[in-house]
Amino acid sequence: MENKIKAYNSILELVGNTPLVKLNRITKGFTGNFYAKVEAFNPGHSSKDRIAMHIIEEAERKGILTEGSTIIETTSGNTGFSIAMVSIIKGYKCILAVSSKSSKDKIDMLRSMGATVYVCPAHVSADDPRSYYEVAKRLHRETSGSIYINQYFNELNMHAHYESTGPEIWEQTGGQITHFVACSGTGGTISGTAKYLKEQNPDVKVIGVDAFGSVLKKYHETREFDVNEIYPYRIEGLGKNLIPSATDFDVIDKFIKVTDSESAHTAREIAKTEGIFAGYTSGAVMQALKQLNEENEFGPDDNVVVIFPDHGSRYMSKVYSDQWMEDQGFFDTKEVGEIQKVQYIKE
Repeated sequence: MENKIKAYNSILELVGNTPLVKLNRITKGFTGNFYAKVEAFNPGHSSKDRIAMHIIEEAERKGILTEGSTIIETTSGNTGFSIAMVSIIKGYKCILAVSSKSSKDKIDMLRSMGATVYVCPAHVSADDPRSYYEVAKRLHRETSGSIYINQYFNELNMHAHYESTGPEIWEQTGGQITHFVACSGTGGTISGTAKYLKEQNPDVKVIGVDAFGSVLKKYHETREFDVNEIYPYRIEGLGKNLIPSATDFDVIDKFIKVTDSESAHTAREIAKTEGIFAGYTSGAVMQALKQLNEENEFGPDDNVVVIFPDHGSRYMSKVYSDQWMEDQGFFDTKEVGEIQKVQYIKE
């Protein structure tokens, strides 16, 4: 009898079930135990694979998506890549409206995956016709047989993580998790995961990470949208200049803000201490851990889980470029974590 070939039917079967990795060197001297949910192990190298699969398959079940349909989305890069990947396997066209803040690496990856890409100015209001939100809506209106994923206002964004990320973390920690810390952009990851975890144990503390220049932290604290909070910042996929309905603020206990510069340096530090080549938002959530530890947020027996949302390869022209770091003025304040120089041997 022949042995059965052990193979996946497609790359989509690899979505989810990402590993939980203990952080050791970067958390040396911290109080508590710290673990990273490394979402770069998804086939599309980010947590956004989960929502792309979930939303598209739900649309198929409802008959909204049919052969020849076009999927349109607003993205900072990662969701777009995941949607493009799923579209390839399932046979859909893909059109993406991308913020100009997205790295060139991300934009090139989207094009390489067969997506039609519209790059929109980042520093305009959400209701400006040039914003990536409004451009995506216009493209949806103009493209027959299209659906607009609309991750910022799609409750399935949260549901994807409620059904996958939350249960995975609960099982991987044996229910011993005490804190969950995650960046908040659309809010789907933190909200869906937090909802599941708090249903298992209401005492799990959920902390959202926001950027300076974003409205989320103040809105959580006051339920007021303050336009004065808004100004340009560099971190991709973190914070917002609007209030996404995909964020359930009631399951988040508190927010903490991090700076562009410190988050960038901390991303590089993760790579050089833990050997995990993580993205910019991973640096942001790790920077938040540092600040929370300094505030004595954690006890010695606490088990803290953070989400590392994506892979460092998407930031080679940004966080991992010495030239970009210098251009932003990030080396003016902190010289830690500089990439090793390359030495060439003469031919």
